[in-house]
Amino acid sequence: MTTTWRHLPALAREIAVAATDAVTAAQGRDVEAYDLATARLAAADRSGLVLGAVVRSLLELGHPDGLAGDDVRNVLERCVRGAATWRSEVDPHVVLVLLAGALGLYDPEADEAPPVPEAYARHAPLLVADLLAATGATLDAHLAAAFTDIRRSELHD
Repeated sequence: MTTTWRHLPALAREIAVAATDAVTAAQGRDVEAYDLATARLAAADRSGLVLGAVVRSLLELGHPDGLAGDDVRNVLERCVRGAATWRSEVDPHVVLVLLAGALGLYDPEADEAPPVPEAYARHAPLLVADLLAATGATLDAHLAAAFTDIRRSELHD
């Protein structure tokens, strides 16, 4: 955990630590560590908001000129194929919902079978790990930016 997170409330620090642990486990394909970390993410209120902001930030980094439909499909396929080698239960629909949600294009009320919150927690770190590998970025900066963006939007609401 970076020192930039020390000032955050306990819940935000827990999300940051659990997200870091889950992404690190995904990068190392450590099933046991991944299951433990994603269970902590699922229990942490607003972890989906934070991970969605991280995904959006990484998508913007990887596609500075914007995303086309083919770009989204390529990210989806790459993530699902890579994760399926060690997480056979990876669900492409959940990854697509994560992508669409991060881009502001997902309406859960229009989805006949929206994913449960636990599914987001089990899939978001897979997507983040994939995007980190594709961009060469590190998680810390994107987590810090996510918390800053969320705080800024809450102050303006």
